[in-house]
Amino acid sequence: MSISIQEALSIIDSNISKVSFEIVPIENTQNRISAQDVYSTHSLPTFNNSAMDGYGVKLKDTNQKVKVIDTILAGSSKQTDINISQAIKIMTGSRVPASIEAIIPYEQVTKLDDDYILLPNNIKKNQHIRFFGEDIKKEDKILSDGDEINFATVTMLSSQGITHIKVYRQPKISVFTSGEELKLHYEKIEDYQIYNSNTPTLLARAKELGADVTFVGMAKDNIESLKEMISNSLYSDFIITSGGVSVGDADFTKDAFNEFNMEVLFDGIEIKPGKPTVFGKIGNTYILNLPGNPLAAALIFEVFGKIILQKLTGNKDVFHNTIHTKMKSDFFNKKGRTTIVPGFFDGEYFEASEKRMPGMVGVLHNCNSIIILDKHTDRIKKGTTIKIVPINWKFFTNNKKDFFN
Repeated sequence: MSISIQEALSIIDSNISKVSFEIVPIENTQNRISAQDVYSTHSLPTFNNSAMDGYGVKLKDTNQKVKVIDTILAGSSKQTDINISQAIKIMTGSRVPASIEAIIPYEQVTKLDDDYILLPNNIKKNQHIRFFGEDIKKEDKILSDGDEINFATVTMLSSQGITHIKVYRQPKISVFTSGEELKLHYEKIEDYQIYNSNTPTLLARAKELGADVTFVGMAKDNIESLKEMISNSLYSDFIITSGGVSVGDADFTKDAFNEFNMEVLFDGIEIKPGKPTVFGKIGNTYILNLPGNPLAAALIFEVFGKIILQKLTGNKDVFHNTIHTKMKSDFFNKKGRTTIVPGFFDGEYFEASEKRMPGMVGVLHNCNSIIILDKHTDRIKKGTTIKIVPINWKFFTNNKKDFFN
């Protein structure tokens, strides 16, 4: 019996466990998920230091002539103190002695001779001084179990002298499909055959999302061929198939999985496209049987498969996030079932794709987001505020835009 999209997502959330962890160098952790809480080993800055090349001065010497009595370079341990009418030449990153109350950049002073400078009349206390611990304090939690790691995380970890951390390993995914009418894209086809676009799509998408993906092969439309594919895939954390899950005479996928006593967690979703979607489990391996229609398979994977991967990878962010925007044009929908509508978000408006039949293959190339309509929605007027779910999210445009606020 088909279930709602909310029920399907709830079943996924409550049934999937994260994979085990491994220890890797921080340089290899981009887009991985931390499997530990990480705490800072020391404060940053580790001492008060100068944010500019300039002069260390006293506030009382504002708009006054002062004598330069010393120079402190970055990496120096000097602690030269100053009195009124004195200054120290200081470089970016240099330790700032306690007697200095502000740093004046070179270009803001008037050099009178080799020993004396004239200070400006607008000196502010502590300007251009970076203080001990203002960035990170010792024993601050700087990374949590479940956080996704990016280049900025690597910056922070390296600043603490951390070389290796625990991350969840990349989930192992096996992908195969079935259908006698299908051929792989590097094979020659007859006029009664079509190229298999689903498998390359799912392989590429799962790789983009951080999985270790294996193409198992193309099954023939019989139980034995499908059983061979399944048996060869059960080492994986997650098996993704497409095709063979509806009610046609040659749709054997369900029967083949049942031979392995698959625990069916749901069979069918009240959604368009993609109703005949099956989610189950054999031992510790999860299975997602997607429809054979290319657009339906890709959209169902975006809504459900991505969440399965988020859970497996140990990511703490496991729910679809949305962006509020407005509909660019009037949109009409046949109500009665929850509907996934692909389209393009340009930063201001969402425009639904004109083409969105389940069997199409060229639709998502021009889309970067989807909207999901409840079963009662038959129309969205132009300008209506809507919620979009991003699906392809390097956010650039071929139109030059003003991005200043």
